[in-house]
Amino acid sequence: MDTRISVISILVEAPEAAGKVNELLHDCAQWIRGRMGLPCREKGVNVICVVIDAPMDVTSALSGRLGMLQGVSAKTISSRY
Repeated sequence: MDTRISVISILVEAPEAAGKVNELLHDCAQWIRGRMGLPCREKGVNVICVVIDAPMDVTSALSGRLGMLQGVSAKTISSRY
């Protein structure tokens, strides 16, 4: 199976969405290589960076599902190979 290293940057501005974000990340746990979360309380946002080594369809699906959540933004950058 062809996989690529990608970084998904996630901004969570709605605290009630945190559970669903964690659920989606848990569903892809086999592909996740690292995760870092930073609360920015003064700005009312939580920042999560996820490093994933997965097929592009898995990466795209995860990023898309995260971005569809109310109060959540997600952007992905992937390696070329």
